[in-house]
Amino acid sequence: MSNRLIDHLKKYVIISAEEEIVILDYFDQKKFRKRQNLVTADSFCKHHYFVKKGCLRLFFLNDKGAEQTIQFAIENWWITDYNAFENQHKTDFTIQALEDTEVLEIDFVNQEKLLQEFPKLERYFRQIFQRAYSASLLRTKYLFDFKRDEFYHHFNDHFPEFTNRIPQHILASYLNMTPEYLSEIKKKSKP
Repeated sequence: MSNRLIDHLKKYVIISAEEEIVILDYFDQKKFRKRQNLVTADSFCKHHYFVKKGCLRLFFLNDKGAEQTIQFAIENWWITDYNAFENQHKTDFTIQALEDTEVLEIDFVNQEKLLQEFPKLERYFRQIFQRAYSASLLRTKYLFDFKRDEFYHHFNDHFPEFTNRIPQHILASYLNMTPEYLSEIKKKSKP
C-alpha cells in the first residue's frame, strides 16, 4: 500500500518485513481533491492523517469570519486536531486539501491497537509529536519576535517548499498578515 510510511517509520524505529505488512493493515488509503475538506469544524475528528502526496492545511474561522491557517502538512508529515482526536470530541478546526492529496488515515481505536501491538511505535510518535510541538512553539515565538516582513523572509528561507506551493492568501493567513501586505513584501524583495 505505501512504502512512504514504512520508510518514514524506519527513520526512527527498526521494523521487520513481516511487521510492515501488519502495520499497513491498520491504515486506509484515501484520496482528496484540491479544496476538499477531510474534517470540518464542529464535526468529530476521527482520523490521524499521514500525507503520502499533496498538501493539507489546518485552519479555523476567527471572530471576523476570516480563515486563520495554523498548520500545513506535506509529504511525510502527520496532521489532525490532536486534542479532538485524542479525546474523540468535536473539533474547532477544518483540515483541507490544498492540492490533490493522498493520505494514509488511521482512526483512534486502530491507532491505540497499533501502539499496543507495536510498542516501539510509541517512540516514533513521541518523536514526531515533539518535533511538531517544537515547530509550533517556534512559530508562536516568531509571530511575537519578528516584524511581518522578517517573518515572511525567515519562513521563505527555511521552507521554500511551502512558499512555492501554497496560495498567497493562505500563506498570508498562516503568517498572520493580509494577502495585500504579503504581496507588498514580495514586491520589495524582488531585485
